[in-house]
Amino acid sequence: MTETNPFEGKVVLVVGGSRGIGAAVVRKFAGLGAHVAIGYRTRSHEAEALVADLAAARGRTKAFMADVSQPEAIDLMVRDAVAEFGRIDILVNSAGINPYRPLGTIDAAFVREVLDVNVLGTILLTQAVVPYMPSPGGRIIYFASRLALSPLATTAVYAASKAAVATLAHAFSKELGPKGITVNAVAPGVIETDMTSAILRERGEAIRASTPLGRIGTPDDIAGIVTFLASSDAGWITGRTILADGGVT
Repeated sequence: MTETNPFEGKVVLVVGGSRGIGAAVVRKFAGLGAHVAIGYRTRSHEAEALVADLAAARGRTKAFMADVSQPEAIDLMVRDAVAEFGRIDILVNSAGINPYRPLGTIDAAFVREVLDVNVLGTILLTQAVVPYMPSPGGRIIYFASRLALSPLATTAVYAASKAAVATLAHAFSKELGPKGITVNAVAPGVIETDMTSAILRERGEAIRASTPLGRIGTPDDIAGIVTFLASSDAGWITGRTILADGGVT
């Protein structure tokens, strides 16, 4: 590893990496010389297109399908990624769902779906990856949300799931700290992706007006924070959730 190419030869597993913020994270790491395993659930065409687009990058990329709410699927994805790349130095879990429902329409199936993907998936991924991580030197980065700190009406279940993710980062950092593995989370505000297009059509100008930096965040804004947390420069940071919402909260 060199100063100019800090991730040269490192192996990164980015789950939820076929689109949006996850895809920006994949591009960032690949551009810095890392080998990237892209975990995706259903959008195989987007994952494979990303792999093809990064064919000229210094690091290799390969896509692996997995539903993170299913333990067997997670274990298979991790084993296949390790078989391909030899190890996993960095885990970035950007997989998640964000359906909203008002009180009175929430049922058990809805709650289980959100928690299975956003919370259970985070736990199972961590358990599956840690045995293949360097000790010391492993890095784990989760995605929480600013809504975990400042929920809006109808977001209760989603916001609670992301608050749980922030708590998992804090708690797992206590367990993995003695191994020299750091665990942190990023809590973005509204970021301009295909998943937020409806929100931005409805409230984009209001969001810009309420943001001290006067713009909507981009996936690259978040990807830079992720690569910092994965770097040696962040070796003394663990158990923290970095709020990245342009100053709204």
